[in-house]
Amino acid sequence: MAEWIGMGKRARRCYGFDEIALVPGRITINPNEVNTHFEIDGKKYRVPIIAAAMDGVVDVRFAIEMSKLGGLAVLNLDGVQTRYKDPDKVLEKIATASPQEATELVQSIYLEPIKEKLVSQRVAQIKKGKGHAVVSCIPQNAERFHKLAQEAGADAFIVQSTVATAKHISKAYKALDLFKFCKSSRIPVIIGNCVTYGTTLELLETGAAGLLIGIGPGAACTTRGVLGIGVPQITATVDCAAARDYYHKKTGKYVAMITDGGMRNGGDICKAFAAGADSVMIGSTFARAKEAPGRGYHWGMATSHANLPRGTRIKVGVSGTLKEILFGPAKVDDGSQNLMGALQTSMGSLGAANIRQMHDVEIIIASAIQTEGKIFQVVQQVGMGK
Repeated sequence: MAEWIGMGKRARRCYGFDEIALVPGRITINPNEVNTHFEIDGKKYRVPIIAAAMDGVVDVRFAIEMSKLGGLAVLNLDGVQTRYKDPDKVLEKIATASPQEATELVQSIYLEPIKEKLVSQRVAQIKKGKGHAVVSCIPQNAERFHKLAQEAGADAFIVQSTVATAKHISKAYKALDLFKFCKSSRIPVIIGNCVTYGTTLELLETGAAGLLIGIGPGAACTTRGVLGIGVPQITATVDCAAARDYYHKKTGKYVAMITDGGMRNGGDICKAFAAGADSVMIGSTFARAKEAPGRGYHWGMATSHANLPRGTRIKVGVSGTLKEILFGPAKVDDGSQNLMGALQTSMGSLGAANIRQMHDVEIIIASAIQTEGKIFQVVQQVGMGK
């Protein structure tokens, strides 16, 4: 699979969304009759698209609305929602800052200490609104925040870092024991992020209910530029899904793979499922919703790092309501709205009756898939030419 790139060094070719296409099979299905449900620890959700744990995307109100529409939105417990009693004022400052001052402003805002009472309060607010309370934090805060969130009624807990491994070495602090953490939790634990077969296998052994797949592909993330690490999402998803399938065959336990980041439109989402994803997590597309707290702006979770920010604030604009983004009717021509309609239509055209069957559709390498016959769209900057 690898080729020589120099003396004594080989590298394998990996693929992203723009480099592949899906091939229709021998049958087609009525899109209204396909099953899009996915499961986390035995609980089913009809919308297999999760809103990312980013402050410009998810707040309490957004999480409640996403739940009403059949999906999940993840609240970031390391973010402004738990640092400030009134986060709206802070979010307004970020949205109105100039590009030159945005990163420094975000860094200063996240220096405010986290208030533990707000962790419990935000979870309780989501539950009071009859929403699914899914929350996340970095490993350093996991044990403390998990206890608070679980007692407040959280439905699932995500331990998320730029690169997750089952074994973390540090002399400066005690590393989180993921095996012990997952075993002691009364609610499902999802771990992220990873991109390789071997790491996925080791993380599956911890007892996690799901894994987040992807390092650096997000629209607001600069990790790949700053650190030089990452694997294109199609290859990452295929490799991690292969580990999931091996683990399932060996143990009988099926663990959800959630492709996290890099998807701009419905087509990318469909490709992620074909590569083996059970669900997908997106940020920038949901940041464009009227209900999103970012007011048309989106910034990466690692933006606030005091010395080495790995994200930037980007303007995504406001394109429509959350319902329009998920279910339409689409008001834009770039594939960023009616994502569920796109998924159902793609599944029907491919002859996939459910998400598991999407894993078996034929994928081809197609470098011209984005440009073939699209000269007028490119010139006029409409549709696929944007």
